[in-house]
Amino acid sequence: MAELLFYNEYEQFYKMANESRAFRSFCKEAYGEDFSQDGFSDINQINRILKYIPHKKDVSILDVGCGNGKMLGYLHEKTNAFIYGFDYSSNAINEAKSLYPNNSEFKCGCIGELDYPKEYFDLIILMDSIYFAPDLSSFVDQLMDWLKPGGKIFVAYQEGDVIPKTENINTTILGKTLKDKGISFIMEDITRESYDMLLKKREVALKYEKMFIEEGNEEWYNLLIWQTDYANVSFEEFSKKMARYIFIIE
Repeated sequence: MAELLFYNEYEQFYKMANESRAFRSFCKEAYGEDFSQDGFSDINQINRILKYIPHKKDVSILDVGCGNGKMLGYLHEKTNAFIYGFDYSSNAINEAKSLYPNNSEFKCGCIGELDYPKEYFDLIILMDSIYFAPDLSSFVDQLMDWLKPGGKIFVAYQEGDVIPKTENINTTILGKTLKDKGISFIMEDITRESYDMLLKKREVALKYEKMFIEEGNEEWYNLLIWQTDYANVSFEEFSKKMARYIFIIE
C-alpha cells in the first residue's frame, strides 16, 4: 500500500484529524463545518450535493475516497440516506465505522479493487478522489455501471496540482473522457469560489498557529500554510495556474 499516491501521508493525516483539537477548530472555522477536510471541500460545496439526493425511501449514496465518513454522516443526517464509502486509509475507515455504525457500510480499499452491484446507487460522490484512479476511462465505466437509472455522479475536480492545468473548462481530462464515451454531464467553474476559500483557509490557519504548535502538530500547520501559498497572489495570477470545477454526470 505504501507506494499508493499519498498513502502514508493520509494514514498520518487521519490519525492527526482524530486527535487534534486545533485541526477540528480550524476546519469548523475555515470550511464552515468539521469534516476533517484536507483541501477544498467547504460547506458551500458540500451543500451543493444535497439537491442531487432523491427525496424518497431507500436512497443509497456512495462516497469514493470517503475519509473518516464525516461528510457522509452529514448527508445522512440531512436526508436519511443509507451511506456507503470506501477509502484506502485504514485509519480513516476505522474512524468512519466507529462514528457511523448504523445505516452505513464502509470498506478499506482502492479504486479499481473494490466493486459494487450493478445499478446500486442513487448518487455517487467523488470529492477530489477521481485523480487516484489508475485508469480513468475504465473507472468511469465502472461508476456508470454502479449508478441507478436516473442517478447522478457528483465530482469535485481540481486542476493545477495532482492534475495538470488545461486551457479551459472544455479541455479537462475528465470532460474529454466523458465526451468520448457519449456520457451526459454539466460543469460549473468554481475557481473564484475556491480562491476565496483558500484565502480564508490561510487566515484561519494563521489564527490557530499557536494551538497547533502546543499540540505538537506544527508540521500540519506548516502544511496548511503551504497548501494556500499559491492563493497568496491576485486571482488573475491564481487562475492561470489553478482551476476548480463541479461535474454532474448522468
